Amino acid sequence: MRAIVQHAYGASGVLRLQDIDKPTPGPHEVLVRVHAASVNHADWCVTTGRPYVMRAALGLRRPRVAVCGRDLAGRVEAVGATVTRFRPGDDVYAETTTGSFAEFACVPDHLLALKPANLSFEQAAAVPLAAVTALQGLRDVGGVQPGQAVLINGASGGVGTFAVQIAKTLGADLTAVCSTRNVELVRSLGADHVIDYTREDFARGGQRFDVIFDLAGRHPLAAYRRALTRAGTLVSASGYGGPVLGPLGRYIETLALSPFVSQRLRVLAAKPSQQDLETLTALIEAEAVTPVIETTYALAETAEAIRHLAEQHPRTKIVIAVRGSHAGSQPSTKETEDE
Repeated sequence: MRAIVQHAYGASGVLRLQDIDKPTPGPHEVLVRVHAASVNHADWCVTTGRPYVMRAALGLRRPRVAVCGRDLAGRVEAVGATVTRFRPGDDVYAETTTGSFAEFACVPDHLLALKPANLSFEQAAAVPLAAVTALQGLRDVGGVQPGQAVLINGASGGVGTFAVQIAKTLGADLTAVCSTRNVELVRSLGADHVIDYTREDFARGGQRFDVIFDLAGRHPLAAYRRALTRAGTLVSASGYGGPVLGPLGRYIETLALSPFVSQRLRVLAAKPSQQDLETLTALIEAEAVTPVIETTYALAETAEAIRHLAEQHPRTKIVIAVRGSHAGSQPSTKETEDE
């Protein structure tokens, strides 16, 4: 099979398209013929080995796993001996630990869910990591309740565009923060109020929020606290801490301060969840949540897709068309036909 293989850390040029052996599913795994994958910030971290603290898990000198990629959508090819929930021919999607930048991938059966019927494979591949992160951040960590004033900082990114829609399903009075070019996008996704950060700093305004979901991490922690109500909740999912610690420095600061203030300062550690994917499937099929894709690349162009993610600050999601892809780099904000 064809796969994107990485044997060293570095810029996106370390990624190579190669022919490798097709994986064999274990007893609790499902072999998926991958139709589409998507690119996440986590993939850039694996490619570069940054922040360096992550190499304790990824491999100190080189990646322990040669094929990266987290999100996938595809069709079940075979199932392990103990798998009863899925069968060959099922259309599925998942966030797996690695291996989606390939024509086939083995996925633990407890991470898979049936693909939403109203999405193409490319659209479905954009969902798992980003949408589950948004759902867990708002519902579980933020505890968003109907009528609460909620602010999403970084509302036009891959996680942010899902967060805007999910916050509205939870009944929030939603303020979204983004750049000028993305104002109409986030408004179209359901934001009640939009702040253009190039013109206005939400932390210096007079409004106070019950929940702030921070996906940008560019303000000092004190600035977020000023924008919260006295008993408000900050959900931190990003931060700029340099090449060694990355966002870990912000997370440590947040957790260290939390016991000493009235506000709830929380760090989001999102985890793959079959149950949450099924919740999202219901929302997607009810048309309450819709993935938005900026660009689609072919599998052979995965390195370019990672470079795009790192250098061009894309809005929404970047998708890799694995099966049946031809020329890449085509905008794909509308639904594509299923195969």
